Amino acid sequence: MKPVLVICCALLLAPGVKAAETLRYVALVDGGKQAGEQTVRVGEDGVTRVDFVFKDNGRGPELKEEFELAPDGTFRRYQVRGVSTFGAPVDESFVREGDVGRWKSTSDSGTHAFTGTALYTPLSCTPAATSVALAALARQPDGRLPLVPSGTLTQRRLASMDVRSGERSRTVDLVSLTGIGFTPDFAWVTRDAAPRLFAYIVPGFLQLVEDGWQSSAAALEARQQTAEGEALVALQQRLAHPLPGTTLIRNARVFDSEHAVLGERSDVLLREGRIVSVAPASAAAPAADNVVDADGRVLLPGLYDMHVHAGRWEGGLHLAAGVTSVRDMGNDNATLQQLMAEERAGTLLHPRVIPAGYIEGSSPHSSQGGFVIGDLAEAKRAIDWYADHGYPQVKIYNSFPKEILRETAAYAHQRGLRVSGHVPAFLRAQDVVEQGYDEIQHINQVMLNFFVTPDTDTRTLARFYLVADRTDALDFDSRPVQDFIAELAEKQIVIDPTLATFEFLHQREGQLSPIVADVADHLPPDVQRSRRAAELDIPDDATGARYKRSFDKLVEFTGRLYRAGVPLVAGTDELPGFTLQRELELYVQAGLTPAQVLQVATWNGARYTRTLDEAGSIAPGKRADLVLVDGDPTRDIRDIRKLALVIKDGHAYYPAEIDAALGIAPFAPALEVRPAR
Repeated sequence: MKPVLVICCALLLAPGVKAAETLRYVALVDGGKQAGEQTVRVGEDGVTRVDFVFKDNGRGPELKEEFELAPDGTFRRYQVRGVSTFGAPVDESFVREGDVGRWKSTSDSGTHAFTGTALYTPLSCTPAATSVALAALARQPDGRLPLVPSGTLTQRRLASMDVRSGERSRTVDLVSLTGIGFTPDFAWVTRDAAPRLFAYIVPGFLQLVEDGWQSSAAALEARQQTAEGEALVALQQRLAHPLPGTTLIRNARVFDSEHAVLGERSDVLLREGRIVSVAPASAAAPAADNVVDADGRVLLPGLYDMHVHAGRWEGGLHLAAGVTSVRDMGNDNATLQQLMAEERAGTLLHPRVIPAGYIEGSSPHSSQGGFVIGDLAEAKRAIDWYADHGYPQVKIYNSFPKEILRETAAYAHQRGLRVSGHVPAFLRAQDVVEQGYDEIQHINQVMLNFFVTPDTDTRTLARFYLVADRTDALDFDSRPVQDFIAELAEKQIVIDPTLATFEFLHQREGQLSPIVADVADHLPPDVQRSRRAAELDIPDDATGARYKRSFDKLVEFTGRLYRAGVPLVAGTDELPGFTLQRELELYVQAGLTPAQVLQVATWNGARYTRTLDEAGSIAPGKRADLVLVDGDPTRDIRDIRKLALVIKDGHAYYPAEIDAALGIAPFAPALEVRPAR
C-alpha cells in the first residue's frame, strides 16, 4: 500500500500563485493515465483555495484546502477537509495569533510558541503547500526552515533542466528536501522570485506536473532517476563496509532454520560473500583476515520480506532490520529492472530483489504497474516476458478478467512460473485456488471468501470494510471455513497474510500505529505524529470495538492456517523493516513459537522464492547473508529488533549506523568486524 496522500504530504509543498490566478496540475500514473488533478486558486482576498483528487487502484484522497500567509511567508491560517486514501475523514486546521500557533487534526492537537519564522506542517495536505515551504525556505539566510511541531527543512539543488511546451520554455531545478521522514524527498521547482512546485515525481509510479507541461514529465523523471542514483551510490559507499579476504564469526549460536532450533556456539567462516564452513566453536578456529566475536549472540540467516513494492530509498530501513532479500510484488517493470541492476552491481543500499511479474486487467479501477492486459493473448505475452527475464512467479491483480484466469494460470505453470495474487473481482478465494493459484496475497483476500457475492466489486474499498465489519461474527469452526482451510492445506496454497499492514482496520484517530507503537521513542517526532492518523472511517466506539475484534480474529485465523499445515510467508506491504518485525510478533500472537516464526521469515522465504539453494539457512556454500542479534529471538521474538551486525554480498552493515543516518535512535550497539591481529 502506497497512499499518495502520505507521499505528497511528506513534501509539505504548496504552489504559490499571484492574486486572482488559477493554476492546475495533473496527476499521471504509469503509462500516462490521468489519475487525479489539483486546482489552486488565489482569490483577491489573499486566500488560496485548493481542490485535489487522486484515485488509483480503487482508492485515494479527496481534499479541499485553504490557507493564507503571514508576512514571513508561512501559514497564518490553514485548513483542509475531505477523506483520506482509505476513506477516513480529514479535518485539520492551524491558526497563528501573534507568537502562538494552535493546530487541531482528527488525531492530534497542540500549541507552539513562535520565536521567529517557522512553518506548520499539516498531516493531511494536498501537494499544494510549494511556494509556502520553498519560498519561505528561500528567505532563510542559513537555508534552514524550522517546522512546527518539530523538525527543520533544508534543501539541496541536484540538477537543472530546460523544458518546453509549444512556444513556451523555462528552466526548472530538481531539489532534495530533508527534515521530514526518514529519507529525502525530491521536487522540480521553478526559478520564480517565489519558487513553487513545477512537478513532483515518484519514478515508475507518479508524475504530478503543471498542466500543459505533461510532455516534459518523462524527461524530468529520467533526469531525476540519474540524480537520485548518484546520491544513492554515495550512501552505499558510506554505509557498506567491505570484507576483503576471509571473515570469521566466532562463538555464535547458529539458528537452524530448516528445523527451527537454535544450536550451540559455532565458528562460521566466510569468503567472498559465501559461507565456507560452520563448525563447533573452538580455540583452534581457522585463521581469517577479519574477525568478529559474537560472544554467544544468535546468528540468523538474512530475513526475507515477501511482500514489498521496492523503492530505491527503502534499502536502509530493510537492511537495518536484518532483511537481506525482498520479493517485489508489483512495480513498473523498467523501474524495477533498473533497481535490480543497481543492487547487483553493488551501487545501491538495498536487499537483493526476487521479482514477481505483475499482471492487471484493463478497467477503470486498474492499477497500472507491470502489464495491463485485455485478453488471453496479451496475458500470455506478459507471462513470456516475465519468464524470459527470469521471474519465478507472476502476481495477478484485482481487475484481471476472470474468464481467462484458468488458462492464464495453466500457461504460467507451463512456462515454469508460480501463480499468486489478489482474488480478481467477482471471484472468491476458493475459485482462484481451484483455477490454479499457488499463493494468495493478504489475509483480507482470503477472508473475503466468506463475505462476497457474485456482485461484490472488491476493487473498491469494500475489500477492507467488509472484512472489518463481518469477520468478528464469522464462526471459524463452521463447515465452510473448516473445508476451505483443509483445501488450502491439501493443495499447499501459500498464504502471505501481511497482518501488520491490516492493523489499520482498527487503528483509531490519535492512537499510535501498532507497527511503531513499541519503538516510537526511537523514531523522529514527525514520523511519530504521522503514525497517529487513522486510515479507515471508524465513526464510533462500537464500530471501533467490532473492527478490533475482527482484526484479532484475522490473527487467530492465521494461526489456524499454520496449525492445519498451510504454508505461510512473512510479508509487509508497508513501512520497511519495522512492519516485518511487527508481522513476526503477530505470528507469535497467532500461536506460533518464536522459532517457528523465524523459520517462516527465513527458510520459507527462500523456499517459495526458489532461492533455497542459495540462501535461507546457514550452511557451507550458501550466500553469507547473515544477521547477528544482540538477544535471543528464538525465546522472545521482540529481540529481532536488537541487531548488532548484518552481512550481505561481502559487506558488513551496522544497523546502528544506518539507523543514525535515517534519524532513528539505534536499538543495539554495533558489533564491528575487525581486522585479525
